[in-house]
Amino acid sequence: MIKPVALTIAGSDSGGGAGIQADIKAMEANGVFATSVVTAVTAQNTEAVTMSYDMPDRIIDAQIDAVAGDFDVAATKTGMLSSSSIIRTVAAKVEAHDLFPFVVDPVMISKSGFKLLKDEAIDTLREILLPLATVATPNIHEAEYLTGNEILSEDDAREAAKAIYAMGPEAVLVKGGHLNEKADAMDLLYDGTAFHTYTADRVRTNNTHGTGCTYGSAIAAHLAHGRSLGEAIDRAKRYVTAAIRHSLDLGNGHGPTNHFFHLDAEMATDSVKLTDPA
Repeated sequence: MIKPVALTIAGSDSGGGAGIQADIKAMEANGVFATSVVTAVTAQNTEAVTMSYDMPDRIIDAQIDAVAGDFDVAATKTGMLSSSSIIRTVAAKVEAHDLFPFVVDPVMISKSGFKLLKDEAIDTLREILLPLATVATPNIHEAEYLTGNEILSEDDAREAAKAIYAMGPEAVLVKGGHLNEKADAMDLLYDGTAFHTYTADRVRTNNTHGTGCTYGSAIAAHLAHGRSLGEAIDRAKRYVTAAIRHSLDLGNGHGPTNHFFHLDAEMATDSVKLTDPA
């Protein structure tokens, strides 16, 4: 059996709900084989990120070479790239190994307020990484950081998408989950010529840890399947909404999404009995 291969380049979450752990789960749940490059190790749980340690550039470089030298990577997604040097290292390898389509999730700050992107690296993200992106997937807060403009309405989100598009990506998906004016969760895709909207019922839950990582990774997975960007986003939107709807009430903070909710349903109705070998 052969599966498409997707690659995530991101930081590790010791709590398992976000970061590279969420990326791998989401990619595998959406039918691809997930490979990974760890850019940082964080001490993290559902309540907070308490510490972070960046991997040396040469280790990041070597990990990408190892994956790309052996696997036929069909799509790549980035998450936490905390410094200018890490961004430059990753950007150079994405180009050198032709690791496209390329989904850039511009991870900047955790829900608890811990900075996952150094201030000095924001310009590098804009100037070096975004121009390589097949699609950039900022949430409202990240779009505000990238553009320097407050986003309070759908019109503001549209203007932000245009401004980020001008930074070089082929398309921009502004995720509207944090836009409280909307009764539903609406995301805006701008491809340079038109806007496209992706809407789902807003799930009222505190368990939303890792939703951005999950969404971007699901998009990358469907791009790895060879689907168009619009279809990849549509399928990923439906997947992440279901994963939030079936989210897990774990920990004392924001619980994680349930990446394999469909397996829970299958196991609940599975009549197969497992027995220990004699």
